[in-house]
Amino acid sequence: MSANPEASNMEAVTQEVSHETTLFAEPILQVGNFTITNSLIMSWATVLILVVFFVIVGRKVKKVPGLLQNLFEYLLEQALELADSITGSRHKSERLLPVVMSLFFFILINNWLGLLPGVGTIGFIESEGGHQVFVPLLRGATADLNTTLAISLFAIILSHAMGVISLGLWRHFNKFVNVSSIAEMPKKIIKEPLVLALNPIKAFVGLIELIGEFAKVASLSFRLFGNILAGEVLLSSMMALFAYIVPLPFMFLEVMVGVIQALVFSILTLTFMSLAMDSHDEH
Repeated sequence: MSANPEASNMEAVTQEVSHETTLFAEPILQVGNFTITNSLIMSWATVLILVVFFVIVGRKVKKVPGLLQNLFEYLLEQALELADSITGSRHKSERLLPVVMSLFFFILINNWLGLLPGVGTIGFIESEGGHQVFVPLLRGATADLNTTLAISLFAIILSHAMGVISLGLWRHFNKFVNVSSIAEMPKKIIKEPLVLALNPIKAFVGLIELIGEFAKVASLSFRLFGNILAGEVLLSSMMALFAYIVPLPFMFLEVMVGVIQALVFSILTLTFMSLAMDSHDEH
C-alpha cells in the first residue's frame, strides 16, 4: 500500500491520456453480436442526411422549375455529359450514373462530416493495457479503412455484375480465364499455326487481368482512406499549433480534397463498370 494515498490519487487523475490514430474504427456500443463503431454511426448519419434531403427536394419538383430545381437539372446534365465522355454511350451513362452518383454523394458527405467540430474530439476514456486511451464517439467514415474497403468491394463486384448482365456469364468469365482461346487451338492449328503462340498469351493476359481486379480494390480503398486520414491528421496538427485563423485555409483545402476524392472514386467506378460491359473483341 502507498504511504501517501493522496499522492497516488493525484497520479491516477493526472495520468496521461493517449489517442492513437488507428486504421480501424473504435467500437462504441455492443448490441448482441453486432458491434456499433464510431465510423458506422457517421455512415448512418450520412444515409439519413441524403434520404431526408432528396425526399424534400423530390417533393418540390415542378413542371416549371425553380432556382433549386434548375441547379440540380444543370448538374445532372453536366454529370451525364461527363459520363458520356467515359462510356461513349448515353444509354450506358443512363444505366450506370444513378449508382455512381449515389456513391459520389455518400463519399462526399462522409468526407465533409469528418471535418465538423466534435468529430474525433468528443468521446470517452477507457483503460487499455494499463494506460488510458481516448475513444472518440464519432469518426469520419472514409477515415476508416473498413468503410473504404467495403465501398471498393461494392464497386468492383457491381462492375462484374454489370459485365455478366451485358455479356453473359460465359463471355465475362472468359475475359479472365480464357478457356475459349485454349479450346480453339486444335481446330485452328493447321490453318493458323500462330495460335500456338498467341492463344496461350491470351490466356495468360486474362490471368493478369484477374490479378488486376484485386489491385483495383486495394487502389480504390487505400487512395480514399489515405487522403482523408492524412487530411484529418494535418488539421489536428495545425489546430494543436495554432488554435485560430491559421487552420482555416487548411480547412478549405480539405473541403476541396473531399470533393476531388469523391469525384475520383466515382469516375474510376464508372470506368471499371463501362469496361466490364465491353468484350475483348470490342476493345
